[in-house]
Amino acid sequence: MIACTTGRPRAAAGAVCALLLAAAAAVLTGCQNSPGPEDSPSGSSGDPSPTASNPSGHGAAFLAMDECSSRGRASFTEVPCTSERAAARVTARYDGTAAQGPVCPARTDFVLHISESRPAVDEDGDGEVPQGYACMRNLEAPHPGDPGRGGGPRTIVGDCVYGAGRGEVRETACDGSGKRRPEYRVSSAVRDRAACPATTQLYVTVGGKRPVGCAVRVTE
Repeated sequence: MIACTTGRPRAAAGAVCALLLAAAAAVLTGCQNSPGPEDSPSGSSGDPSPTASNPSGHGAAFLAMDECSSRGRASFTEVPCTSERAAARVTARYDGTAAQGPVCPARTDFVLHISESRPAVDEDGDGEVPQGYACMRNLEAPHPGDPGRGGGPRTIVGDCVYGAGRGEVRETACDGSGKRRPEYRVSSAVRDRAACPATTQLYVTVGGKRPVGCAVRVTE
């Protein structure tokens, strides 16, 4: 799995969001070649994180469920979903940190981490925007969170990985278009390793209610 980070520290003003890009280079932790059950939530990490600006009054809560954001080179701003600037939609929104909270939906493209702040404008007028994270899905392709695409904050059934050493694997595109060729494909997800089929060659933690991914070697 990919280890979740907790985003940026508190911002002096504005609701600062740290983007965890679903990069193919993100490390998936807790993956081993030996049997035995394991479970851990997945997330993603990438280059230094862009930031999201203060909410602009388009919704009752900052980046609430089904609201949209723009996508600039280094910042994200809440905008109406009908705006030509809208680039991604919130598919789930949680308070707290991703490391301790629920995992995002399976086909999430990226995660925005929102640092607690006390901006001049906020969702309910109390002068605070609580720490949290938003699971985002691009309004248009590409969708790195889709099965086999080589990205997203989670590894899901249909994704491919390659060995990165030290008992770790990293996600890569199943079609070979990534920097590294795929070595294993996650064929199913189960509650524990004992439920994986006999053909399983690698166990990958995928999080959620069925946290163990059963992977088989990709044939050329």
